[in-house]
Amino acid sequence: MSETAETRGPVTRRRRTTITSTKQTKRQDAREKPSPCSAKEKAADKVQKHANNNGNVEKEMGKSTQQCHNLQESLLSSASGYSNYRGILNWCVVMLVLSNARLFLENIIKYGILVDPIQVVSLFLKDPYSWPAACLIIVSNVFILAALYIERRLAVGTISETTGLILHLFNLTSLLIFPSASILTVTSITPVGGVLSLGTYTVLFLKLYSYMDSNKWCREIRHAKAKRMTRSYSCPIVAQSNGSAANTNVSYPGNLTHRDMYYFIFAPTLCYQLNFPRSPRIRKRFLIRRLFEMLFLMQLLVGLIQQTPFPLSSLILPLAASSQVPNHLIWLIFFYWFFHSSLNFVAELLQFGDREFYRDWWNSETVTYFWANWNIPVHKWCLRHFYKPMLRKGVNKFLAQTAVFLASAFFHEYLVSVPLKMFRLWAFMGMMAQVPLALFVSRFLNGNYGNAAVWISLIIGQPIAVLMYVHDYYVIHYGRKTEAALI
Repeated sequence: MSETAETRGPVTRRRRTTITSTKQTKRQDAREKPSPCSAKEKAADKVQKHANNNGNVEKEMGKSTQQCHNLQESLLSSASGYSNYRGILNWCVVMLVLSNARLFLENIIKYGILVDPIQVVSLFLKDPYSWPAACLIIVSNVFILAALYIERRLAVGTISETTGLILHLFNLTSLLIFPSASILTVTSITPVGGVLSLGTYTVLFLKLYSYMDSNKWCREIRHAKAKRMTRSYSCPIVAQSNGSAANTNVSYPGNLTHRDMYYFIFAPTLCYQLNFPRSPRIRKRFLIRRLFEMLFLMQLLVGLIQQTPFPLSSLILPLAASSQVPNHLIWLIFFYWFFHSSLNFVAELLQFGDREFYRDWWNSETVTYFWANWNIPVHKWCLRHFYKPMLRKGVNKFLAQTAVFLASAFFHEYLVSVPLKMFRLWAFMGMMAQVPLALFVSRFLNGNYGNAAVWISLIIGQPIAVLMYVHDYYVIHYGRKTEAALI
């Protein structure tokens, strides 16, 4: 009985689950039977799973047969359009540093340490109780105030335009003759002091000429619009001027104040206008960084200048070749010190908004582009007050450009020959040689070849001119004995 139960037990339990009433069976079948819609969905799911499985298989098979070649150019080809050469630039900088370090070590081994801070102080003043160069710079305030008072008389109509022009020309001419005559006659003025004095007076000459021209244009506009002129435009006293950072615009002749004049004198620009762009605040961190750069680079410049050997007589050609890199490096450091660190420092102090003191002159493909972009303040002055007025008068474009180079050559020679008290015309001829060089480069050299020609002219031409002046100065002042001793 027990064996029968054990063998039939499962069957009995299976039957026990299936034995139900007919109605219950029909209801359960009705619930478990899928609807036609769900069957279609299941069929679609099966198709989708099958497709996905096939896709996965194809991807796995495609990995082994994927193409690895495309139509493309090499990176160094011009057709590739690749322009990120930062690594190569860093390599060039590293090689430049290493090569100059070698030259520096050879210089120290051969000549020893020539840096002497006491000698630097003696260059500025021979007599500690007499500062002729500083006194000469202080006297320049006479010419500044003279220009301001002439403009005031012109604004109120006390003097005529012709009389004002004559007075301005006399003031500007005296501005160039007086310091040069003082340097040539006063023996206690050193060459360094003479360069600083003449540089200050040259900047003042350009500034006061722009001041004269700009106020003349304002008078012409005022006379042309005399009938429609408003009270605020004609008011001789205005609350705000260029000396304040407020956004209030000043109108002529309200700009003829001492505050406005001296703000323009100290501002890092040569072109005058009634309302300069102003920065909202003084950034102290920016100011401290520029000050640190100024102090550090000044010490570096003085050390490099003292350590660089200057050739004499028969050694001028070989030593000139060996001194080209140090001279060029000194010029590059001076450019950064003056045009970036110093001018930005002054602009930040005065909240002067226009900080475009240079452009990408290192990418120059023509000589003309270099001279138009390495010194933006001078370029703007020449364009505004010299080049465009000549074009408006009907002068040929080439003649106008040649006249600009002629004026630049004069001031280069003026700033070098007068402090050294000798006239050799090396700077003048070097600047005038830029005219045929510019024509040659623009006509026969393009792209990278033109840029290379510009760099070669900077590396070779400028150091040779400097060395020629240094050689002549030593020969004149120290005689043949010093020359023979150094040889």
